[in-house]
Amino acid sequence: MEQTKYSKIYRIMHWAIAITFILLLITIFLRLTWLNKHNVSNIIQDYLSNNNMTLTEDQSIALAKKIRKPMWDWHIYLGYVLTGLFSIRFLLPAFGQMKIQNPLDKDLTTKMKFQKWTYIIFYVCVLVSLVTGLIIVLGPKEYKGSMESIHEYGTYYLVAFIALHVGGILIAELTNQKGIISRIINGSTRKE
Repeated sequence: MEQTKYSKIYRIMHWAIAITFILLLITIFLRLTWLNKHNVSNIIQDYLSNNNMTLTEDQSIALAKKIRKPMWDWHIYLGYVLTGLFSIRFLLPAFGQMKIQNPLDKDLTTKMKFQKWTYIIFYVCVLVSLVTGLIIVLGPKEYKGSMESIHEYGTYYLVAFIALHVGGILIAELTNQKGIISRIINGSTRKE
């Protein structure tokens, strides 16, 4: 099987997008776990009750949101970065770089069609996440609630895609595309 060679621009874009997604996932993970507004509110309430002070639940949740706001600001900044990276990603084919995948090519194997369709679906999901995120932050307030509902589903496709992507890479590395990891890191197969 012919080994795919990854250009420098391809590798830079791949890793910039991958790192941005990982950082976005970290902000989501923190928001859903340790920095969940209810968890932080409970910590505040426990501290205040141990010091004979009180706040209403609404006040402690408002304070919890202020505490976690800098972390959530990073989520927004990373969303802007990802919007820029994807804009560049889809402009690059006009300059002969990073062709758009064509899953309808008749010469493709079923496996290759599956891979290409997976990327197309991933790109559509990312586009939906980026657009809904931009509407949440920059759009009319009356759309915020419905856009947040759609935007939150992005976590599921992202985790599913990462699992498929890493699983596929490991299978390829261990079967018919040895060196694929080395090529996406440094552009060539590792020296033996």
